[in-house]
Amino acid sequence: MKKGIIVLISCLIAGSINLLNAQQLPLKADVIEKMELTNAHLMKKWPDPGVNVITNKERPSNLWTRAVYYEGLMALYSIKPDPAYLQYAIDWGQAHNWGLRYGVDSRNADSQCAGQTYIDLYNIEQKPERIRDIKASVDLMLKTDKIDDWDWIDALQMAMPVFAKLAVLTGDSKYSERMYEMYMDTKVTQGLYNKKDGLWWRDADFTPPYKEPNGEDCYWSRGNGWVVAALVRVMDILPENDPHYKEYLKTYKEMMKALLPIQREDGFWNASLHDPNNYGGKEASGTSMFVYGMAWGVNNGILSAKKYMPAITKGWDALATESVHEDGFLGYVQGTGKEPKDGQPVTYTSKPDFEDYGLGCFLLAGSEVYKLSK
Repeated sequence: MKKGIIVLISCLIAGSINLLNAQQLPLKADVIEKMELTNAHLMKKWPDPGVNVITNKERPSNLWTRAVYYEGLMALYSIKPDPAYLQYAIDWGQAHNWGLRYGVDSRNADSQCAGQTYIDLYNIEQKPERIRDIKASVDLMLKTDKIDDWDWIDALQMAMPVFAKLAVLTGDSKYSERMYEMYMDTKVTQGLYNKKDGLWWRDADFTPPYKEPNGEDCYWSRGNGWVVAALVRVMDILPENDPHYKEYLKTYKEMMKALLPIQREDGFWNASLHDPNNYGGKEASGTSMFVYGMAWGVNNGILSAKKYMPAITKGWDALATESVHEDGFLGYVQGTGKEPKDGQPVTYTSKPDFEDYGLGCFLLAGSEVYKLSK
């Protein structure tokens, strides 16, 4: 009798452990399935990656929203090297003659974002035209002493990885040094980072005395998500002996610590991080980048799995089960803007003005969750 009870208890314990593991780590097959489904939805909608994007006006498809998508596509390709994904990215670059939306003379970070994928594709096949314009654009910036271009925090994700990639590609630290100077100008000189809260104001319009309706500072979810992605991507590119790596790591850790307790019970983060009632609700783009950042930290031994895995699991489960439609459309993505009220309403069925950047963020998150999975 006692032996039977012991066996039963052992089975229950083993079952509980297996259930716990299942809750903590989704199967790789499940993660990749969601990534492929959502990506297929966009590729089906845009069979020609070079065609102009039409919303309230017509824009070329090498704009920042599509460039962010290609960051996610390359992350998907890194874990599932499907030739169709690679060709889709190459066709996009070729359609624009590997050019930037505003040309090489522009210092605009949004314009330079496409360069992240151009450089990735150059690293796969060293065709000089792939990096011709993005390198020329950054080189022109380096010929001046101006470092205050990044006066909105989205710019950090759009451009910082370009500078880091060029530093590694060329072996010339002038790119990573200028990146650091510009980053610190945004963070300290322009004062967009609040060390006390471990979060960033989107731009000067939201620094104090600006307040949310509940009296708290305005920390926009996706804006802070852009910074998380910037720091993660830069640290993933640069060697750890880079003289400024510790600065990026320190700020990243501060942000992760700040984001952990303000995650919603359902796994998402609100559009307004410190005012859940100001256009509160599920929002997928910021959530994706926070999951991306946390999963990357656990994968690289920087964050405690015990501490962060519950948030990662809850966040990914929310995205995979509540945002992803059966046809691959991604719900709960806030439209373009700069604060919680923009791009509203955000619902399961609402369509943002651009569907591509939200998918890019989701694919980045999936690529790191996949590495954690069994």
